[in-house]
Amino acid sequence: MPFCLTDEDIKWVEDTIAGMSDEEKIGQLFFGISASCDEKYLRELTSKYHIGGCRYNPATGAVIRKHNEVLQRSSKIPLFIACNTESGGNGACADGTYIGSGIKVGATGEKKYAYHLGKMSNEEAAAIGCNIAFAPVCDIAYNWQNTEIISRAFGSDPDMTARMSAEYLKGAHTIDGFACAAKHFPGNGLDFRDAHLSNNVNSFSLRKWNATYGKVYKTLFKNGLEAVMAGHIMLPEYIKAAKPNVKDEDMLPATLSREVITGLLRERLGFNGLVITDASHMVGMTCRMKRCEMLPKAINAGCDMLLFFNDADEDFEVMLNAYRDGIISETRINEALTRILALKAHMGLNKKPKEQLVPTEEKMSAVLGKKEYLKVQKEISEKGITLVKYKDKDVLPVTPGRYKRIMLVHVKGAENGMTALMKAVGMSGGSPVELLKEKLTEKGFEVFVYENPLDKMLQQARSGEKPELNEFFAGKTAVADLTSKMDLVITVCDVQSGRPSFGLSKGGGEIPWYVFEVPVIVVGCESPTMLADIPQARTYINTYDSKEATIDALVDKLMKGPSSFYGKGPIDSFCGLADARL
Repeated sequence: MPFCLTDEDIKWVEDTIAGMSDEEKIGQLFFGISASCDEKYLRELTSKYHIGGCRYNPATGAVIRKHNEVLQRSSKIPLFIACNTESGGNGACADGTYIGSGIKVGATGEKKYAYHLGKMSNEEAAAIGCNIAFAPVCDIAYNWQNTEIISRAFGSDPDMTARMSAEYLKGAHTIDGFACAAKHFPGNGLDFRDAHLSNNVNSFSLRKWNATYGKVYKTLFKNGLEAVMAGHIMLPEYIKAAKPNVKDEDMLPATLSREVITGLLRERLGFNGLVITDASHMVGMTCRMKRCEMLPKAINAGCDMLLFFNDADEDFEVMLNAYRDGIISETRINEALTRILALKAHMGLNKKPKEQLVPTEEKMSAVLGKKEYLKVQKEISEKGITLVKYKDKDVLPVTPGRYKRIMLVHVKGAENGMTALMKAVGMSGGSPVELLKEKLTEKGFEVFVYENPLDKMLQQARSGEKPELNEFFAGKTAVADLTSKMDLVITVCDVQSGRPSFGLSKGGGEIPWYVFEVPVIVVGCESPTMLADIPQARTYINTYDSKEATIDALVDKLMKGPSSFYGKGPIDSFCGLADARL
């Protein structure tokens, strides 16, 4: 029996399983996601599908608290209710407090901030009725082109990742009855591809894996980690060692591999806690076989819970039939149910009345947005912002006496369908350039924002005018015209992940080709890898996000000079490129 339960709790687990219908057994294997806060809909999730856990879509704390209350009161067995508190309580609710991303915490070099992140984020989550975090992100950021975890991981050093991840866990464990599911086993960060969209491969040998990712997970297990989120990540060198005659076409992601989940995680590492798959609609999982084969195969591989339905009726029927037809054995389903219920008992969910599983509105209001959380957010910005490259030693400090006129250049990431939708519905957030302009203006600078000719032409086209395409293909800016209007340029890279998308390929002001004509400071506001595409930058700073406290800290440091930057880059922000150091 996992989690060293009392005799009373063991009896509850065993009696609960013995009293379950087939449908209730299957339901416990699913970690659903709610599409609505409608009470009738939520009650159906528990009465029809008997889900074992639930995640939800973003909303305010008050809305989510009520959502969680309805779910727990209507469920026969207490539910896991999960949050994505990787970087703060804002991963639990819209009005939760952002503390700092993994990489930003890593840049401080101080493990106490990982502890604060785990504690404060999940205090807010618990206050609205969540009881398990899909965190920490204990991946290792080896590949600068990996867009999935480059800013979410603590860095590229396995020892530091192990320390920070363990501190996050310790912080979360200060909250009574709260659990964590570390992700993404067996480890993301080597492949440049995103498992949401494609395959993802961890190519390390078993020896190298043990010294890196294995070390991180062993550290977490020693610190009482309750659950692991298995990633849709292949581990070919281990699978070949475990199964020498394996064919290439039989190489599967961890979530579908018995060799990885049962052989490596369970048997070699000795983990007897809960294993949840990453989202079951991600391409790294779905592209390998029919869904009706994939779902039971994940359970047979050793995973205990499936994250999210694709179609609830269809998936539920698939799993129910797999159980009744013997594809999933009685032994295996009881093993999974035992871990699920044992963790719920370990968290004390079985001993609380339903009306006490979710805190009151008063409790929630007393926790969300505490001043101490905002204080830590500010400290992390002050200690994490990193002066990565500083070739022109006299550029800083930036004061109105030295650089009265400042041009801000807004460099954005490539827009995909989802980012366009978020922008259209007003969920993309404010512009860091406008915020920086406001802050600099308050300090006495004269600030203007560069207008990209391509943006101008797009606006003309949208308004029915015919844009002058020659301006795009042949238009250039004279050096004298450029330099006569400004004393300093700050290029703000507002790129959430991936690569920047430049308007004009040459001659315009968006790409800082003019670094020897006028002082230029390049700032990476989100993704920390902008030197790969702007290697000519002479002064490059990573802020890791563009929250107001961060922009305040950035302006303060720019005005004080290089000695005020304390952050140490937790990854190679030069991206392994020698020319980025020139």
